[in-house]
Amino acid sequence: MPLFGKSADTGGSSWEPEAAGGRLAHTFGADPAGVFTSDLSVSEYVLLGEAGFEPLGFVVGSSIYHIGLQIGKWSENQELQVLTQAMYNARELAMTRMQAEAEHLGADGTVGVQLRMQAYVWGQDVLEFIATGTAVKATGSSSGAHRAPDGRAFTSDLSVQDFFRLLAAGAVPVAFVLGTCVYHIAHQSAFQALRQTGQNQEMTTFTQGIYEARELALSRMQAEAAEARASGIVGVTVGVFNHVWGEHATEFLATGTAIRQLGDEHRLADTSPKPTFTLGLDL
Repeated sequence: MPLFGKSADTGGSSWEPEAAGGRLAHTFGADPAGVFTSDLSVSEYVLLGEAGFEPLGFVVGSSIYHIGLQIGKWSENQELQVLTQAMYNARELAMTRMQAEAEHLGADGTVGVQLRMQAYVWGQDVLEFIATGTAVKATGSSSGAHRAPDGRAFTSDLSVQDFFRLLAAGAVPVAFVLGTCVYHIAHQSAFQALRQTGQNQEMTTFTQGIYEARELALSRMQAEAAEARASGIVGVTVGVFNHVWGEHATEFLATGTAIRQLGDEHRLADTSPKPTFTLGLDL
């Protein structure tokens, strides 16, 4: 989070869950006699092996967060920075805990990362932020070569199919990166609404607000990738969410997987079939 940084509010952030300790202790990554767990399909499991990786365990990070309130000026476009910071902090806690589980298993990375939110009926202003994925480790002599430049396990929301193609192209994930912005979109006055009745025209105030919010989210995601020493970002998506704040407060969330180039000695051998052209002779 290069633009917003870690939260200064450490209430509860020093607590780390211990409930997963028993499960992880009997998982293949921590115990050679244990079993691996994963959210991979059968096809993904087979393809992961062809890529020179093995699954270690299904890893989870979670944070239940109370989302506060910030009032924007009724007629102004503006970022609600208190809410932006809250959304960063909650996701950071979930991602950090998931990554800690992966590193506990000795993983080189986590693939298929999903970051989602869950609401509960017992907490109107409470959201659970959940990060999940499958911890993986490279087999053979290349073990450790695929870790991020800072030596930590990489994270990626790419499917195993895309992960395989990325390795074949001589690149590797560095980190799952994100940028967020909670933005208040200005209301229209009754006079403005009346002037536009029956007219075809651009809603300039709304356009400007949406542009600025989306650009803030994208620029923060890009800054995270630069901080992680990546060379690029693949699979970028920009989501729009309203959550619990009302219709004029909206979150713009940009996510993607930051990547870097591998040395030639770690490049995946090109074993995938080449496309061919077949001409039918039937008349």
